Amino acid sequence: MERAVPVAARKELDGSASVPSFYGNELRWRREAAGLTLQQAVAGSFYGVSYLSEIERGHRRMPLDLAQHVDRLLKTDGFFARRCEDVRKARADLHAPYFADAVEMEAHARDIEEWSPMLIPGPLQLEPYIREVIHAFSPMDDELTVRSKVAARRARSWAIEEPEGPVSWVVFHESILRHPVIGDEVMAEQLDHVAAVARRRRYVPQILPCNAGMHPFPMGSTFLMSFSDAPPVMYTEGPYSGQIIDDPGVVTQYQQAYNRLRAAALPPKVSLRMIEEAAEEYGNGTHARRRERSRLAEEQLQHGT
Repeated sequence: MERAVPVAARKELDGSASVPSFYGNELRWRREAAGLTLQQAVAGSFYGVSYLSEIERGHRRMPLDLAQHVDRLLKTDGFFARRCEDVRKARADLHAPYFADAVEMEAHARDIEEWSPMLIPGPLQLEPYIREVIHAFSPMDDELTVRSKVAARRARSWAIEEPEGPVSWVVFHESILRHPVIGDEVMAEQLDHVAAVARRRRYVPQILPCNAGMHPFPMGSTFLMSFSDAPPVMYTEGPYSGQIIDDPGVVTQYQQAYNRLRAAALPPKVSLRMIEEAAEEYGNGTHARRRERSRLAEEQLQHGT
């Protein structure tokens, strides 16, 4: 007599846990009611099975184009497209609304390529650096708000500090090393941290030198993200706004520009050595003495001596 093989129980999802969970639970219910597998549901879209599965589990936001695809497939009269914004708002608690979607995408990216012209990239920032940036751009924030923002930014450090994080490549301008936003001692600690992360070889920094001249990426902080189960996207940000660009042709143009920017930057080994030397100079007082000599020379010029 053959022995019956037990069938694994279907894991039920708790739609009451959050707005994204409710949305994902409803999506799975509608899909299964229509008799469709995940593979059948994504057929004809630009997205993979794992992407839709994570939406159903409340772990990922539904892009508008995929929501519209699902509405057509399931004949849901635009329900999922209309509810996209509700889910996006529900995920915007810890970050600026314009950045919330980018943070979620960052968590699922396979590769990230970043350009940082003014500041050390967010996932690399330690608390003293983060606080100075917050005080500069949001001087009216109270201490509770500042602490929340610090925690949210430090939470992103997993992307560069954990083995399962994406492979990341960042180009940042040499002026970030030369013109600190914090005191010399803490700047030394901050740059030591950047160097330590770079030595693990999953987060590769390159320095664009000050004398590089005009370069092919004259814009604000930007990163390009590639995924295993979705088309690549680009996110660009200013002090108080940000934008996700997902048009394939435009993203390709920016990718090509970024490749030229990376070619104009110093090689990774040279860049790492420059970061280490800058950290040492801040730590041993060399940078402070150089700054003082520069100040005295400027005063002498002003007084004609």
